[in-house]
Amino acid sequence: MLIYSKPTIPDRTEYILGRSKQNPSEPMIEVGKILSDMGADYIAIPCITAHFFHDTLSKGIQVPIIHIIKETAKHLKEHGIKCAGIMATEGTINSKLFQEELENHGIQVVIPSGKSQDMVTHLIYKNVKANQPVEIEKFYTVSKELKELGAQVIILGCTELSLIKRDYAIGAGYIDAMEVLSMRSIQLCEAELKEEYQSLITK
Repeated sequence: MLIYSKPTIPDRTEYILGRSKQNPSEPMIEVGKILSDMGADYIAIPCITAHFFHDTLSKGIQVPIIHIIKETAKHLKEHGIKCAGIMATEGTINSKLFQEELENHGIQVVIPSGKSQDMVTHLIYKNVKANQPVEIEKFYTVSKELKELGAQVIILGCTELSLIKRDYAIGAGYIDAMEVLSMRSIQLCEAELKEEYQSLITK
């Protein structure tokens, strides 16, 4: 496993929402080329919002980039999910990355209201990214809304939300997109997947 961490890559959400002119795809392509030159057979990008640039990145990088959103939708379809809720950045929500892919798989999508999305943004940027205590009641408030809208499963569609799952017993009915990415990386590299990770939906 080769890891290249470059925290200076411009914020993806800010660019997608038109609040920044710094295109993050160019430095991401540079990193991808370096990993390719180092011998990587596949590239996994743990930033979900970055998948907005997947087509551009794929044209600039010679090795396949695992598409975390397509893989998450496929996993939910295989496990019979009919309706999924999304917790993610504003950039991911507004670009409809998950919505379109899930609907292509016949899965209905529900997203947070404006007020609840503000809570998700707060959790991501003001809590986890800022290394501050997680205001877990905000997480549960958004979860409750999505479940009341019909979500059988809630997708944790941001790296920072994965850390909330790691640190808190959030209960049943969630899927961490980061775990889907890990699972698919293992499978593509022809390693053995442990039995307990055949289904990634929490119980």
